[in-house]
Amino acid sequence: MAERYFTPAEVEALIPRLTQIMEQVMAAHVEAGEARDRIQAEQQRIAVAGGGVLDRAAWQGSKARIERMTREIQNGVEKIVKLGGVPKDLGLGLVDFLHLREGREVNLCWKHGEREIRHWHGLDEGYTARKPL
Repeated sequence: MAERYFTPAEVEALIPRLTQIMEQVMAAHVEAGEARDRIQAEQQRIAVAGGGVLDRAAWQGSKARIERMTREIQNGVEKIVKLGGVPKDLGLGLVDFLHLREGREVNLCWKHGEREIRHWHGLDEGYTARKPL
């Protein structure tokens, strides 16, 4: 059995804070992805050319950006976990909260942008299996 089960009302009380945290995490996730894409494109450019001159400043800038954004993502994820949530998909902004439904452990499912908790899914299911409360 879990340490704590959440009610829909308890999760709804967290939504303003979750929204704030998840907006920062999602933005950092996008920025880190863009920086990774720049590095990969540069690697491909050099490989296709059979070598080449590397723009070290741009490369180091992208690597530093990824490190900063990764720390920001980790910080946000830790904040969500401290609230009792389990981040599931940073791109969609999904967070699950353990709930006891008819004697069975399930997840209440919140997606960034939702103002109320209206869905749940089994522990072995994901976002696509959400069911209305």
